[in-house]
Amino acid sequence: MPYESGWSCRKIDIAIRLELFKFLTKNSNIKNSSIMKIKKLFISMMAMAMVVSFSACNEDDDDNEMPPSPEPTLYEKLGGTTMVEDPANTGEMIEQGRLGLRSVVDSSIFVIAADPVLSPYFETLLMEVGDGNTTGLEQLSLSLTDFFSVATGAENFQYTGLDMVAAHDPMINSRMAQPATDEAFDAFIAAVGTGAQQNDVPEELIGEVAALIETLREPVVQE
Repeated sequence: MPYESGWSCRKIDIAIRLELFKFLTKNSNIKNSSIMKIKKLFISMMAMAMVVSFSACNEDDDDNEMPPSPEPTLYEKLGGTTMVEDPANTGEMIEQGRLGLRSVVDSSIFVIAADPVLSPYFETLLMEVGDGNTTGLEQLSLSLTDFFSVATGAENFQYTGLDMVAAHDPMINSRMAQPATDEAFDAFIAAVGTGAQQNDVPEELIGEVAALIETLREPVVQE
């Protein structure tokens, strides 16, 4: 422990100083040249011992320093595991970080639906919603919320959907109308940013979310 290590070093230092004091006091009147040489040698040795002791104690102190606190995850910055009431489910509680992400996801979906660059990718979904069927919409919201929760550092949820390559390959995922382009990917980042702004997410955190999404460009863009 740091306290025990520091106290041991202090005891050693005190002992060395005490021995030096006793020696000097006892032999203060000695004039013999041989004894004086021994006296000087003893003083030099004790001084060296003090230096070594001080150095070793400093190393012990360095070794026992508390490590810095870890940087909070993006999920924690968005509210983390603090439990709050779920406005969409009366009487239920939800982690504040997940609620924030779900709100951003749901707002972003509406932005995407109105975007001329992105809406063609969701033809099937938009047709279903137009017919009054919201099952696909609810599933998309859940899947994206799970994905962003896990990606930002949540520990109490799992993403069980397709990997990013498969999810954006029309040959594997029939709900993906066409391969994604860089233009569409840029539009998606902008849509999420707009959705985050609509939910009062701080600008610095919106930047972190955008940076996170950017790491997915290579597997998502397949054209």
